[in-house]
Amino acid sequence: MNKSVEQLQTVRETIAAAAAEAKRDEASVTLVAVSKTFEAADIRPVIEAGQRVFGENRVQEAQGKWPALKQEFPDIELHLIGPLQSNKAKEAVALFDCIETVDREKIAAELAKETVKQGKAMRFYVQVNTGAEPQKAGIAPQETVAFVERCRAVHGLAVEGLMCIPPVDENPGPHFALLAKLATEAGLAKLSMGMSGDYALAVAFGATSVRVGSAIFGSR
Repeated sequence: MNKSVEQLQTVRETIAAAAAEAKRDEASVTLVAVSKTFEAADIRPVIEAGQRVFGENRVQEAQGKWPALKQEFPDIELHLIGPLQSNKAKEAVALFDCIETVDREKIAAELAKETVKQGKAMRFYVQVNTGAEPQKAGIAPQETVAFVERCRAVHGLAVEGLMCIPPVDENPGPHFALLAKLATEAGLAKLSMGMSGDYALAVAFGATSVRVGSAIFGSR
């Protein structure tokens, strides 16, 4: 068996165990397999093993491999999980099904314009900078609820959840708890949180999707 496929199975089993421990249905947690920096040939075995939701960091890189794969496997769902520049909004809306990194007014306006222009039903998450890290994308926690409301009311974006990337040197638990609290306040049901090192903990805190890359594909 392909190593990535073996590791995919291990990740799925870990999610199922974490969900059972939290008294949740494992089907309530979506696994987003993060395929950034890997080629189509590396991704194909994981698709053939039944994985259908994937995450990419960069629009340009994704354009090099996903159009052909999506044509071959039309039920694939592609998430943009990296920062988006407003000049890439057109390409992002064309290729992705869900954009998880809406974090400022300008990008919300551009995405709204492109969604209408392309007539595409897109899904969006607002990225929250839970650790208030100056080098990291994401809106400040205290501005999150008002920003979600503006994304919906002013720009007409179908925001369905919040996303965060906790600081690497901190316990992620409080960050996951903060994201869950903000989502409740904003009336959002979805939480994208947890990566290869902490996705089981994220499930315990209510994650509805986890973004797992190296634990499936190996180190980059």
